[in-house]
Amino acid sequence: MSLFRRKSADLADPATEAVAPVEDEAVSTRPRGYTPGKGRETPKRPAAGRRPPGATKPLTKEETKELRRQRRAEAAAEFRREGGPRDRGPERLLARNVVDSRRTVGTWFFGGALVVLIGSNQAMPPVIRLASNLLWGALALGVVIDSVLISRKIKKLVLARFPQTTQRMGSLYLYAIMRAITFRKLRTPEPRVAIGDQV
Repeated sequence: MSLFRRKSADLADPATEAVAPVEDEAVSTRPRGYTPGKGRETPKRPAAGRRPPGATKPLTKEETKELRRQRRAEAAAEFRREGGPRDRGPERLLARNVVDSRRTVGTWFFGGALVVLIGSNQAMPPVIRLASNLLWGALALGVVIDSVLISRKIKKLVLARFPQTTQRMGSLYLYAIMRAITFRKLRTPEPRVAIGDQV
């Protein structure tokens, strides 16, 4: 027998001959995009997190501006109430309460500085210029003394209530002094204690 000779018809597998035409016929009748079924129903996606049915109406320019203004107002109100990252921590809260519970010379500093600026004008009489310079010196001395007193009280209270604190005292003093020279109504976060309250 030759190696390249075909098998005879009687040696062919009859099962193969019967199945092959049926398979070809089934494939030919299916559409091109046919995907065999999984044998189970595909689960539905949860409704949560999905967009509501129907197209959403785009906002007009006026509505967009109003939404932005509302969000800015909410953010400003939250910042006025809670402050920013530099205002966090129990030591900072204690320093704010120390400053807010007393009257400070610093709140009069900028108003006095404006008076000094006007009174120091060369067009003013010498007496007014002298009084302006004396007022400036008194204000500066008052702010220094007040800052020292505030810093001493903060140090005493922080070391008594937070002995394991990692807060740097110099940073805490500067934070309190800057708050002390700010008008009470402009302080952020807003004061939580009244003048004269015990801290």
